[in-house]
Amino acid sequence: MRAVIDTNVFVGACLGVGACNAVVAACLERRIVPLMGASLLAEYEEVLGRESLFANCRLDRADRDALFDVFLALCEWTRVYFLWRPNLPDESDNHLVELAVAGAADLIVTRNVRDLRAGQLPFPNLRAITPENFLKEF
Repeated sequence: MRAVIDTNVFVGACLGVGACNAVVAACLERRIVPLMGASLLAEYEEVLGRESLFANCRLDRADRDALFDVFLALCEWTRVYFLWRPNLPDESDNHLVELAVAGAADLIVTRNVRDLRAGQLPFPNLRAITPENFLKEF
């Protein structure tokens, strides 16, 4: 199974959210092939650099960096050659759909499903799913 793992899921895993932990663990166990592209990598680096997000985190900065390095090593680098814009109400989410389409992903795993389902362009083979629903289905 190929999937785009949104940054909010990885942050949730760092913070100890159970369903997010399970999604990242599935990636580390190679049950999911996570896709990574330039825009998503930039977003991960920016979000992981926000120390205020991790004030109550069980992982320190070095642990988060190590986890991200392992996660990144398992990601399949995917180049996005065609932009599907405008598509989503929140412009900052379009890159997730573009990466998923370019990499033939089955899923986008995110805690922000509502905005991803409101797209103008339908992609019938692609689903946005929460980490909790991912656990129920897989």
